[in-house]
Amino acid sequence: MLKEAIKKEEQFKKTKKVIEILKYNIWTLLGFEFLFKIISVLIFKPLFWTIFNFTMKLTGYSYLTKENIVEFLLNPFTLLLLLGLIMIMTVYNMFDITTVIVILDQSYQEKKINIINSIKLSFSKCTKMMKLRNLPLAFFVLFLIPFLQIGVASSFVHNINIPEFILKTIEENNMLSIIFYIAMALLTTLFMRWIYSIHYFVLEDVSFKEARKKSTVLGKDKHFKDLFALISIQILIAIGYILFIAFGVFGIITFSNIFKNIIIAKSIFTTIIWVLMAISFVALEILSTPISYACISVLFYLHKKEKREQVKSIEILNTKQKTLWTDTTKGYLVILISVIIIISSLFSYGIYKGWYNLNTNKTRTLEVTAHRGASIDYPENTMSAFVGAKKLGADWIELDVQQTKDGKIIVFHDKNFKRVTGENANTWELTYEEVSKLNAANYFEEKEFMISDSTTLEPSSGIYEKIPLLEEVIEFAKESDIKLNIELKPTGHEINFEKSVIDIINRLDFRNECVITSQVYEVLERVKEYDKNIETVYVMSLAYGDIAPLEAADNFSIEATSVTKKLVKRIHKKGKKLYAWTVNTEENIRKMIELNVDNIITDDVTLSKEIIDSSKNTNLIDKYVRFVERIF
Repeated sequence: MLKEAIKKEEQFKKTKKVIEILKYNIWTLLGFEFLFKIISVLIFKPLFWTIFNFTMKLTGYSYLTKENIVEFLLNPFTLLLLLGLIMIMTVYNMFDITTVIVILDQSYQEKKINIINSIKLSFSKCTKMMKLRNLPLAFFVLFLIPFLQIGVASSFVHNINIPEFILKTIEENNMLSIIFYIAMALLTTLFMRWIYSIHYFVLEDVSFKEARKKSTVLGKDKHFKDLFALISIQILIAIGYILFIAFGVFGIITFSNIFKNIIIAKSIFTTIIWVLMAISFVALEILSTPISYACISVLFYLHKKEKREQVKSIEILNTKQKTLWTDTTKGYLVILISVIIIISSLFSYGIYKGWYNLNTNKTRTLEVTAHRGASIDYPENTMSAFVGAKKLGADWIELDVQQTKDGKIIVFHDKNFKRVTGENANTWELTYEEVSKLNAANYFEEKEFMISDSTTLEPSSGIYEKIPLLEEVIEFAKESDIKLNIELKPTGHEINFEKSVIDIINRLDFRNECVITSQVYEVLERVKEYDKNIETVYVMSLAYGDIAPLEAADNFSIEATSVTKKLVKRIHKKGKKLYAWTVNTEENIRKMIELNVDNIITDDVTLSKEIIDSSKNTNLIDKYVRFVERIF
């Protein structure tokens, strides 16, 4: 108990010290980070993408997909320009981190510093990065920190997400999962060994190689404690912010009840709380990097004192520190906030009085596709999954088709039957008679299984699900009045694959109720050659540039992380539709709604339908509540 009490006291002292060094030059920190993020949005990001687009134009690429990305990246001119871009990004992000460290160092010394002097110092420190011996620093700043999502990277690289389909592939493959977690553990260990290297590099003017050595020695036997401290500080800040939001929600509800019949008072008080929430959210976003580095700085100075190592700090020759945050500036800020509150209060008053209608009560054309059927509750690509998708209210069912040894078109995703059925054989090696004996529910037996009419229970083998033929699924779809997204999965062993699929569709008179999709563009070209009237969709895990003119694709199905407002507009301008896959979280579903996609492909049909339905009738209060829910 005594040890635990001592640990808690030590953690409290560290937290208190972090807050102290944040507060000392808080206006300088806020001012710099706000300025930095504004420059990121208005100048740096547009400049980055302009250079990238220029590279594409010079190398003759109007768009990038999974099929041509490797060829594009291996182009010597691309390599040269991308190397330049990487260096620019590294210096840019290093500039953010260095400036924060400089400001925090002055706070530790209890000295005031303004934005101009901190920028000057940071710029001189960053020029050292250009030396050849310090180039490994680029790996640390640009790749290691953002990859681990520690919370100390600047916004440009910190917001780069790993595509969901890659994460799902890792999750579904045991070997990849093991490799992924081992890699994460190794990278975390490496990060913690080098955690103080930037402080040494900036504050003591040593090379990055020497900084790494010093960091390793300084944090020896304390790496996990330091990681715990870093995470704990961020958790405490997050908890504090959540409590602040909770009190805000309570305040809004309270004032709404107190001033139920006094609309002007209700409008003013609720608006004040909204404005305070918005300011606190912006402040927390701006301080995300300083909070993390304040914690690292406190640990850095603490360990140096413990080891009786000299604490070297930056001395500023110009001691006259004229702050930009004068009483006049603060007065202007108060006036600005007051004006915002007054205008917002009038707007809120108009809403309560019914002058404005914020409801978006209109018919949305956004449809929901069940990915491989209702694959959360049933074995994927089986009749049970398709029946389940219909029960859940899906508009479409996405399914995968392949060709067996004897030319039959089966509904199955993988090239090999091992993962799903336990049989280690490829799809082209077995006849349909052999395939029909395999159990498509074999991999699903450990899960909670919702039994449907198409499920067979066998005492010897448990739950059994047959791998269906495409004809069977189309017959079911016709009876159930549900559309099909039929993805062709070529293996290279097929004979007249596209023709066989189209013939089945036309024979069953299902052309107008389905689309044929593929991740291979040449497959779509062959489909159009055989039947130009059948609707096609190009499935893309990566999409950048002007893909809309691709003639063999009537529509596009794009992995959600590649979907942007600009891309949606380009595709819609050509009269084509955009499907987004695989969208499983509330945040991503709402994002796809805001981006105005036409179809969401998801494993969670129920969640998607609920969010789409709620979005049809949204108002200001609903949006605020959703914001609070995301925080929690």
